[in-house]
Amino acid sequence: GRDGCGGATGSSKSHTLESLDTCGAEVQKGNAPEERKLQRLFRNAEASRLIKRCNDFGAGGVSVAIGELADGLLIDLDKVPKKYEGLDGTELAISESQERMAVVVEPKDADKFIEIANSENLEATIVATVTENPYLKMTWKGNTVVNISRDFLNSNGAEKHIDVHTKAQESYQKNISGSFTENYMRLVCDLNVCSKRGLSERFDSTIGAGTVLMPFGGKYQRTPIQAMVNKVSVEHGDTDTASFMAWGFNPYIMEKDQYHGAYLAVVESISKLIATGATFEDVYLTFQEYFERPNRVPERWGKPLAALLGAYKAQLDFGCAAIGGKDSMSGSFEDLDVPPTLCSFAVTTDKISKVISNDFKAAGHRVAIVTPNYDEFGVPEIESLKTVYTWISKVMARGQVLAAYTPTFGGVAEAIYKMCIGNGIGFKFDDYDLETIFGYKYGSFILEIEDCDVCPFDGSEGFTYKKLGTTTDDGHITLGNEKLVISELSELYEAKLEKVFTCNIKSEKTDIPTFGYETDKTFSSKTKTSKPKVLIPVFPGTNCEFDSAKRFEKAGAEVEIFVINNLTAKQIENSVESFAKKIRESQIVFIPGGFSGGDEPEGSAKLIASFFRNPEIKDAVTDLLENRDGLMGGICNGFQALIKLGLVPYGKIIDTDENCPTLTYNTISRHQSRVVRTRIASNKSPWLSLMNVGDIVNVPISHGEGRFIASDELMAELIKNGQIATQYVDLDGNATTDIHFNPNDSLMAVEGITSPDGRVFGKMGHSERIGEGLYKNVPGNYDIRMFEAAVKYFK
Repeated sequence: GRDGCGGATGSSKSHTLESLDTCGAEVQKGNAPEERKLQRLFRNAEASRLIKRCNDFGAGGVSVAIGELADGLLIDLDKVPKKYEGLDGTELAISESQERMAVVVEPKDADKFIEIANSENLEATIVATVTENPYLKMTWKGNTVVNISRDFLNSNGAEKHIDVHTKAQESYQKNISGSFTENYMRLVCDLNVCSKRGLSERFDSTIGAGTVLMPFGGKYQRTPIQAMVNKVSVEHGDTDTASFMAWGFNPYIMEKDQYHGAYLAVVESISKLIATGATFEDVYLTFQEYFERPNRVPERWGKPLAALLGAYKAQLDFGCAAIGGKDSMSGSFEDLDVPPTLCSFAVTTDKISKVISNDFKAAGHRVAIVTPNYDEFGVPEIESLKTVYTWISKVMARGQVLAAYTPTFGGVAEAIYKMCIGNGIGFKFDDYDLETIFGYKYGSFILEIEDCDVCPFDGSEGFTYKKLGTTTDDGHITLGNEKLVISELSELYEAKLEKVFTCNIKSEKTDIPTFGYETDKTFSSKTKTSKPKVLIPVFPGTNCEFDSAKRFEKAGAEVEIFVINNLTAKQIENSVESFAKKIRESQIVFIPGGFSGGDEPEGSAKLIASFFRNPEIKDAVTDLLENRDGLMGGICNGFQALIKLGLVPYGKIIDTDENCPTLTYNTISRHQSRVVRTRIASNKSPWLSLMNVGDIVNVPISHGEGRFIASDELMAELIKNGQIATQYVDLDGNATTDIHFNPNDSLMAVEGITSPDGRVFGKMGHSERIGEGLYKNVPGNYDIRMFEAAVKYFK
């Protein structure tokens, strides 16, 4: 398509206010459903083995994505698929339209690769040929429009020279003034410290069912993690290996001293890995740099030079290479410049069993601070810091560390506050000065240990180990005679960005009944099989099919994932015919979560519902439910589809109207991703036959349209029939309207409902996103056993 033409150069050239009117076409537009299809294709082992080289379409479009693949290329621009008619040769050559991939395959494999792509509902087209002649050639309408020697392209053009002057670096140490209370109140309001929860919850943090640490931990889900930890993805089976990733950057240090700012960014990123339980082995780095436009001013060029020298020194000291990265020197707009920026990302892998969360676990525990030796600039001495890393990993491996945190921008003060808020723990400092509490302490570690004296430290290790204080149950952070109420600090901490990224909207406090419908009925299908077959459809935008399949496989079912192909009318017809046939061969149809149709307005499951309304498929579903005693289920996007079809709460596909229940936008008016607590409200379903009414189950949620609404008359009927399957509940197990527990403000706190006989079950929470070692920083039971119960129903 046409969008994105000139985006690569547009992102680097000077802009003015007029650019808003003249450069709109330079912005690349993403296409999430297509990207998901590409992910599935490249996960396909057969397809990936056919690919010799590949490149994604981004900056430069066809010219770069295809032009970089080989020395000699002949590109036929007339064959390049497009979204818009009327594109000329230049637009076809440089369009950065997303999401596309350029792949090289052998001529004998081309038809097979196209066939596999089509099976994933993707369009694949031969547009170029690799040639022996080392020239990049493009033709359009029968004419050669580009013919460039590869030798010329590889020369990168003319040599460039610039004078660089690095100015003397300034002191970056904090100037601590005022009282303990004043410093703390300023700190929690700082943009570098304050709550980012309202922003974080807009992103799906549990997709893929591999999240070891939630973004916010503790029973209140308030302590932010310092490193991402996620299971390595495997389609079948399980693994105990996780990837760790953390970042480091302090804009105020970088502004004063780019050399040490970059060095400390590396220290921070690696230290966060260590604080999360990883060992200092096989750690790699990648950098993101962003600087003001240097023009031809030597002093402006000196800033990125100083930063890169500092980062290079850190790589040498740690023995860690920076692989790849992203740089830009276009951070200027008229008279505004970005601060010098070098953000370090550190990555490694390790065992899930080693992961330590950073929320304080209980009152009455001793807390220690481990500090490396520092040089005259306040930078950790490298050998001392490496010794600290080794020692920390040793005591963690012994199970002596309950929580760990490495101080960053806000020093020890920030660390203590954030460690407290996850589980509502207080803290009392020993006698420390404000410089120690609020100053920079990069490379040091704060450890929660039941007894500080049990750690093997004799003073000869080349670092300092001291008791910092004690956790308490009084809800305060205390130093001497000054006591700060943590809840009052939290109001400041959460309020700073509340108007920008809302997360604490006030909900109307109404009493909601906590339902309990119990039956002693034994659920058993008249269709008996030791291995029921589950059919899982995949629509454009579906993204939970692998997670759902894995849960059913673990429960003992046979699973088939079926990709719905809608590229042409004929393919839609074939998909309908094949899917209807497969329903008749299956005992369970399960509609997984995702964003079908790109989550279009007014109901993101319209695409799924329209497909299931096809007469062939409707008849097959009716036969499954009314004649063969089968099951249907749906989660999130799948739940939305079941409601739009009428399968819940009515048990059959009907023409829904304004009197039917629906799922609409969350009251908070944004996507919500977090862990919530749900209570089993009814056992009138084969899906819930292994649970008891009153059981509490944690469940990850991730949706923007999950608010259940229905008429008073229908709600009364659902309650009477026991069709309210699950409710959102608070920490006391009571149904609630509180946004922190009822994330979408569902009527009567409804999270899931069933058909009248219970054989169709829909719910918003992602109960398929469970597994060994997940969500280690948010305590609770996550297994609703619905997949196991569905399989048992047929035995």
